[in-house]
Amino acid sequence: MTPRADTSALRSRLIYLDQTHLRRHVTGIERVTLDLFAPDKLAPHTVRAITSASLPGMIAAQHLALPLRALRDRDALFLFPGFPPGPLCALAAERCLLYVHDTFLLTRPEDLSLRSRLYMSPSFALALRWCPNLFVNSRTTGEAVRAICAPGARVALLRPPVRDTFGLGDLPGPPPYGPGDTLRLLAIGTIEPRKNYPAALALTAALIRAGVPAELHLVGRLGWGRHDFLDDPPPFLHRHGYLSDAELRGLVASCHVLLSTSKAEGLGLPLLEVQHGGLPVVAPDDPVFREVLGRSGLLIRPEAPDAAARRLEAWLSGDNLARAAAASRDNVERWNAAAREDGRRFHRFLAGDPTAYDAVNTIVSDQPTA
Repeated sequence: MTPRADTSALRSRLIYLDQTHLRRHVTGIERVTLDLFAPDKLAPHTVRAITSASLPGMIAAQHLALPLRALRDRDALFLFPGFPPGPLCALAAERCLLYVHDTFLLTRPEDLSLRSRLYMSPSFALALRWCPNLFVNSRTTGEAVRAICAPGARVALLRPPVRDTFGLGDLPGPPPYGPGDTLRLLAIGTIEPRKNYPAALALTAALIRAGVPAELHLVGRLGWGRHDFLDDPPPFLHRHGYLSDAELRGLVASCHVLLSTSKAEGLGLPLLEVQHGGLPVVAPDDPVFREVLGRSGLLIRPEAPDAAARRLEAWLSGDNLARAAAASRDNVERWNAAAREDGRRFHRFLAGDPTAYDAVNTIVSDQPTA
């Protein structure tokens, strides 16, 4: 094992933090930016946040303002926790740190908005070629990044700590559920193709066909794409739009299960967030959900709704719901313990510790940069 370096002589840095992607509605990516990279979390380093009030302002900052600052402040670091940097930032590549939430910008073009296809995807593809310092939110994301980034890049875990965003910690867990009761399913996320909400509707309908009364409560603003189910929504669908934290807390307290049928996630932050309240989670049987949930959730195949409904009904029988609620709380504690270790390593890296990342700490060892 590489010995820990003496950090007493390590230096404080100036860090430019790209927050141009932050808007009025705070979703998963924005929450990670605010929680993982807040100025107080990056102390003792000096953080200068770069913001914008409009899309043109964001583009100007990413493509012009930040590269100019990189030329002027030649010892500063540049941290990109949301959208990818502009190509001219490659002039200071060794001082750029890119946080990657997922790779669907490149792997699922059919699920992207026009803006993402024309602007974000090209910038992201270029950044993966020139940026030597890539940080990822999960091992699953890291493996996907390693497959497409520059061979010598450092790909390092920086799992975000999951705080009790919605104040669920004092909830007793899901409400009691027994045969004949209405099963209340909760889904959280922007209404866009990648979230695959038609599969959630199909699963709910399959439960009802099997004699299980069920409701699907959908929380999230309307995003991009065509969504036929919104034209003639089924009676069991309850749309809540974008809710405040307090409003979401009330809804979580009334639901039995969080359901995700997403086709692609780098992490799936809401799955962990609701586990603070002991809400059991049902998600696709895919690598990222196996990593994030461990043994705390029920993994299903959303493309087979009748089989998934049978598994869910069996999972909820007896006292399984209470056991699943306890497993949820244990799992979020497990995740946060790992995130704290990632955070300590990241801070050593920021301070210039040459031993902060070695082959053991990269996602895939491929001659990481010094």
